[in-house]
Amino acid sequence: MLPDHSLHTSLQKIKETKLSEHAPRVLVLYGSLRPESYSKKAAFEAARILESFGADVKIYDPEGLPVFDRQSYEHHKVQELHELAQWSEAMVWCSPEIHGNITSVIKNQIDWIPLSIGSVRPTQGRTLAVMQVSGGSQSFNAVNSLRILGRWMRMYTIPNQSSVAMAWKEFNDDGTMKDSSYRDRIIDVMEELFHMTLILRDHSEFLTHRFSENKSDAE
Repeated sequence: MLPDHSLHTSLQKIKETKLSEHAPRVLVLYGSLRPESYSKKAAFEAARILESFGADVKIYDPEGLPVFDRQSYEHHKVQELHELAQWSEAMVWCSPEIHGNITSVIKNQIDWIPLSIGSVRPTQGRTLAVMQVSGGSQSFNAVNSLRILGRWMRMYTIPNQSSVAMAWKEFNDDGTMKDSSYRDRIIDVMEELFHMTLILRDHSEFLTHRFSENKSDAE
């Protein structure tokens, strides 16, 4: 028996959804352990922009997170990451590009976020923005890999993305980003993430319903 997804029923569900009024909750992850990391600086710039829009932003520090081993779930850094993932309604992932791909630091954080924690899916239905920084010419290898991971984690990755080339030229001494087309693009990406989160967050359960996973209930 197929689920009732008639036009009337679907529209009615959307109309009956009460919209949240709290600030969108955004978790930011970056992909380096260096104190002067450019991916960290870009992540903090993105966070400041999101906060200026009215978002509630938290940035996870990957320092001390153990290498993913499917065992250390009680480690305090793993627990912190799980709690933030469940708290969030949206995420920003920012990685340097190393050897044409994302770093082990960002991948390790994503590996530690499971598809499910008990009955809760900490990433399903969240919106996601992907960013990368490069030491040389502009590339999109890292953001492309992050998009694959976002899809695997059942997230809605927004169309826009940011890739900052020659990142060592793009930041002021205080860590803020210089006025440039690269910063303009990050503003565009964060604006899109902010708007998409407002639109999608209250419809997550409706949008992510899967017949195959609810077949027994339907029968």
